[in-house]
Amino acid sequence: MFVREVFAVSDPAEVAGILASVRLGCLVTHDPQGFCATHLPFIYDASTHTFAGHVARENDHWSRAGETEALIVFQDVDAYVSPNWYPSKAAHGRVVPTWNYEAVHVHGRLSWVSDPGRLRAHLSTLTDRFEAGAAKPWAVSDAPEDYIDRMVTQLVGAQVAVERVEVMRKLSQNRPAPDRQGVIAGLSASVEAGDRAVAEKMRRLD
Repeated sequence: MFVREVFAVSDPAEVAGILASVRLGCLVTHDPQGFCATHLPFIYDASTHTFAGHVARENDHWSRAGETEALIVFQDVDAYVSPNWYPSKAAHGRVVPTWNYEAVHVHGRLSWVSDPGRLRAHLSTLTDRFEAGAAKPWAVSDAPEDYIDRMVTQLVGAQVAVERVEVMRKLSQNRPAPDRQGVIAGLSASVEAGDRAVAEKMRRLD
């Protein structure tokens, strides 16, 4: 991923926090048939520096890819940025539209997991994370054990040992302060929740 220095996130503590917070990613591999991509939720284990997810056994991604190099692409909020929001437009007119967004590229070595015990533990960990905010969290143990056993046989775990991480936070850092404030105001007034979320991230960055 091409990342201009002004948009790069390189502080190790900040990167670690981002890796712990990402959710849905796109797992990308390449084989003799071409590219293969699967969208799936991941969970990061900082102690082993690995991402874990799972695919349906009927998804041929696992049989096509085997153990190989892989890329996981995570994308957070994004928004279109209109030149009309820049005060500098009135001053000289030398402005064009752009797009603000945050993206994470994780490069690593992919392996697949079929062991039922490891898969069950993975499902419990994944569910516990995403149920954590619920008033009454659902747990894997809430379902009949024989049902979960059958479900596990229909899955293959995907594990990526992280080798390199690229984080890009493009939130108008390259624009003068008045232009950044104009973008925040423009996005804050949008009816799109995603636009307002980008505005809030920009506000925190400033």
